[in-house]
Amino acid sequence: MDQIRNQALLSEMGIERWSLLHPDRLQGYQPESLIIDSNIKLLFVSQALPQGSEALFMQKVIQGAMSLSLEYCRHIQPNQFTQLGEHNLEWVWFCGCEPQSTNISKALHSPLLTEIDGHNQNRRALWEQIKSYE
Repeated sequence: MDQIRNQALLSEMGIERWSLLHPDRLQGYQPESLIIDSNIKLLFVSQALPQGSEALFMQKVIQGAMSLSLEYCRHIQPNQFTQLGEHNLEWVWFCGCEPQSTNISKALHSPLLTEIDGHNQNRRALWEQIKSYE
């Protein structure tokens, strides 16, 4: 009953999903592995999910340079990356956050999308990273 009430409270506040920021501070806590669907090829790691013009710009990048569509992408926050379980990922894109050690062969690191769109130097740097994997 308490769980249902807690979910109702979170829903009223507009919170659909939550996770602990510092699970290591809870003694004995083991976070669940983050399950990534087998069809997901790009993991977008950033503090915020792209919205509006940022999402459109991201879509242009992944369609044009990576030949992927949004249905093959998933967003997670940087603190969730260590919980990554088994996956079939080809790409990981650390956007506006520090890159983390990974066994994913195609890893990108860039500033925030707002700092790439309309900024030729940052756009060229991202393009060069993507093309280096061809």
